[in-house]
Amino acid sequence: MNSFKDFAIRLAESSGEFLLQSFKKDETLISARGLSKEITTEYDIENDRFIIKKISETFPEHSILTEESGFIDRNSKYTWIVDSLDGSSNFALGNPFFSISIALMKDKKLTIGVIYAPYLRELYTAEASMGAFLNGKRINVSLVDSLDSSYLLTCEGGEKSNAKIARINALLHPGVKDLRKLGSAAIEGAWVASGRAEAYITIGIYPWDIAAAVLIVREAGGKVSNFEGREWKPEKSNIIASNGKIHEKLIELLIP
Repeated sequence: MNSFKDFAIRLAESSGEFLLQSFKKDETLISARGLSKEITTEYDIENDRFIIKKISETFPEHSILTEESGFIDRNSKYTWIVDSLDGSSNFALGNPFFSISIALMKDKKLTIGVIYAPYLRELYTAEASMGAFLNGKRINVSLVDSLDSSYLLTCEGGEKSNAKIARINALLHPGVKDLRKLGSAAIEGAWVASGRAEAYITIGIYPWDIAAAVLIVREAGGKVSNFEGREWKPEKSNIIASNGKIHEKLIELLIP
């Protein structure tokens, strides 16, 4: 196994076990319902510190980008992109749809993607040009090629207001089978890769939320771009991750 991939898997699994120790057991988290959608729990922060520590100990020359700590620039061709707890609101409210997302870029190209949903016991992995896997079994995007048969996932991403995604949902909803929201961008992307949905559409999403899912979707045979059809870059952006077969149709709907 690729040593980077093996390390990322072990790191995601150990981070997930840490989160499970307090999931549904910390009653103070329920107060998070009254906070912004972009909440940060103590578990986001502690898990972030743990992940940075492990990466720094194992690969001290590598750069790191995380949601909680920003960019740790070590002038390296390698950069780890991490969300220590994707779906913080879900975690706080006892919803099991939360995950750890870990990606590795080399020379600005994604090489490793790992998403672990600890409560669901689902581990999604991908290595560039080697395919995508769920718990060790190869996965592929769905073969659905019509919007009226498609299940789509959407969320407001980095937007604090629901207004923009509501307008996008209004464009999409009349012509698709259904729209759904899970509350974890990493899991939503992974579901596209595994054929559980035909596409995931989000706006203003940060790279730590989606980087691992981008590679996993690609390696499962799907496509990822912005609304104009340009390939994903590690920056805040609007994203379509799809099975590829409905991708152009979604772009046509989303571009005025």
